[in-house]
Amino acid sequence: MSAPKPPAARRDPKVIEQLGRTRTDDYAWMKDDNWREVLRDPAALRADVREHLEVENAYTKAMLAGTEALQAELFAEMKGRIKEDDASVPASDGPWDYYARYEIGAEHPVHARRPRGREDDEQVLLDEEAMAKGKAFFQVGAASHSPDHGLYAWAADEQGSEYYAIRVKDLSDGTILDHVIESAYGSFVFSPDSQWIFWIWRDENARPSKVYRRPARGGEDVLVYEEKDEGMFLGVGVASDRSHVLIHVGNQETTEVLLIPASDPTAAPVVAEARRVGVKYDLDHWTDRWVIRTNDDGAVDFKLAQSTAAAPAKVSWQDFVAHEPGRYITGFAAFADHLVRLERVNACDRIVVMTRAGQSHEIAFEEEAYALSLEGGYEYETTTTRFVYQSPTTPRQWFDYDMESRERTLRKTQEIPSGHDADRYVARRLYAKAADGAEVPITVLMLKDTPLDGSAPLLLYGYGSYGHAMEPTFSIRNLSLVDRGWIWAVAHIRGGSDKGWGWFLDGRRENKTNTFTDFIACAEHLSANGYGKAGRMVAYGGSAGGMLMGAVANLRPDLWSGIIAAVPFVDVLNTMSDTSLPLTPPEWPEWGNPLEDEAAYDRIASYSPYDQVSAKAYPPVLATGGLSDPRVTYWEPQKWVAKLRQYSTSDSPILLKINMEAGHGGASGRFDFLKEIALDYAFAIWAQERGWEG
Repeated sequence: MSAPKPPAARRDPKVIEQLGRTRTDDYAWMKDDNWREVLRDPAALRADVREHLEVENAYTKAMLAGTEALQAELFAEMKGRIKEDDASVPASDGPWDYYARYEIGAEHPVHARRPRGREDDEQVLLDEEAMAKGKAFFQVGAASHSPDHGLYAWAADEQGSEYYAIRVKDLSDGTILDHVIESAYGSFVFSPDSQWIFWIWRDENARPSKVYRRPARGGEDVLVYEEKDEGMFLGVGVASDRSHVLIHVGNQETTEVLLIPASDPTAAPVVAEARRVGVKYDLDHWTDRWVIRTNDDGAVDFKLAQSTAAAPAKVSWQDFVAHEPGRYITGFAAFADHLVRLERVNACDRIVVMTRAGQSHEIAFEEEAYALSLEGGYEYETTTTRFVYQSPTTPRQWFDYDMESRERTLRKTQEIPSGHDADRYVARRLYAKAADGAEVPITVLMLKDTPLDGSAPLLLYGYGSYGHAMEPTFSIRNLSLVDRGWIWAVAHIRGGSDKGWGWFLDGRRENKTNTFTDFIACAEHLSANGYGKAGRMVAYGGSAGGMLMGAVANLRPDLWSGIIAAVPFVDVLNTMSDTSLPLTPPEWPEWGNPLEDEAAYDRIASYSPYDQVSAKAYPPVLATGGLSDPRVTYWEPQKWVAKLRQYSTSDSPILLKINMEAGHGGASGRFDFLKEIALDYAFAIWAQERGWEG
């Protein structure tokens, strides 16, 4: 039987002149000018675009038809590692314990509470599974009870476009109040007096631009703050001691916080420290002072300052925890008598507890590579903090830690119903030397008896943007490859903050190509040491990590037996030149502005995966996306795949799979999402076993 014939996209050249430079885009027609409406209603998609996407999906299904049994097997394995009737560790707040739990077979959780310390008398706050019934997509962003425990509110997205509707429930009688907040961002907060909801409006370009205050039980919205700079994101929060409502303004390199006293929630917000380009800070109120985390004064990896001023401007800051190069302070949590900070050193986390008197101690762990996270609670007057520990071989463990006695209590271990024997596996930390001498960490997971002679198939995962670190976490998904003899490796490349904020700065804007060459250096190091073999490795990344996939496909196509690019940001030059798109102005600090800066234009053009596609033997590629995605629009992978097919000199299949009912995160259900991962892994195995030749 002959192989299915790949779709041939029509070429309709569009000449673009910009800053005295000219480029031609043959596939610009794939962008529906009506994309804003499509985000809210996929049925509005232009007919020719829809037809082409459906043809692409059919081709991918036909090409991977032989893997359908494998996909089902992979999905069953992953699902078998999930405890179906799972529940979170309850978080106490006054008279109640709050938690979320799943029913067997449910895609979405139930949010509930019960009287503190009891196991009975449950009160259901929100049944996501019931609300999702009959909907192709349903996802809850923020969900929270009011401080007086009388109301429960949640933000729900029913399209994947990240336009949320916020609804409020009266817990005295279970009534869902009539007033609905529309076109909202996925986050909100109750004021500490429970009388108001502070929420963020998402404009017609899907950007957060205004903060409103609405009476919690319904009423007129009042504009609290409007951000005039379309390059800034907005967020809302409440100080740990519930003394203030906080409005966060910022992008990747500059932040500002505005304060509203809880004693007067209708007061106009006051700026703490006015924004200064390149200066980032966040803060929290610690009873009698503000604690500020900042990179100001050259503190590249951040320091902590303190201030007793009502509005803590820079002039009032005093160093509290000094800056140490290489020790990246990623965040902190305030309690009445303790401050807990989370740090990262050389791609490993650590937790440090400090008393008001300034005494501190570290919570110690022994594995070679692991990840820690602080799990915020509701209560301030407590000596207990909660954290989560995990490693590539160790399932998640939830600990309550007494900050006075230093006693840790294991509250829960992630249960793997199908079984998990950590002793079968080994996790290692390797280091690859980049071209400029930088030591790039690699975390490797494999079976203990996996041979290191290059014969084992290897998957190398990477991201490397926005300062997001690739934590060495436990994954129920990766085991399906590792149990088949694969080596799973994560490259902690520059552009992430794995080795500090300076590691991020060395992989952004003018240094962006370090991200790509670091990833290649990791692949070569793994190959040289028997963990894989050049030409027989699969590369995997999503979103900005999908841009990485496009870049390494262009730079070193010979290294890969397959490339998986999930929701890939590959049309960088065109996207960063389109100010109507949701993330374009906010992301100029990350990439540069090619509309005004010639150097930025030339730099982006030099690595933009779509623009750099040329005649060469590309390996097999699977690109995925979501029709309602406001972050990486569907046409980016669609255009990229069309151009790869046009130029590739090999017979390797180039596949596109667009979820026509979801956005950036894929399917919303906990099991449905795994089917998409199973497809990715089945493609990796298929590409590796087929050994496509150019």
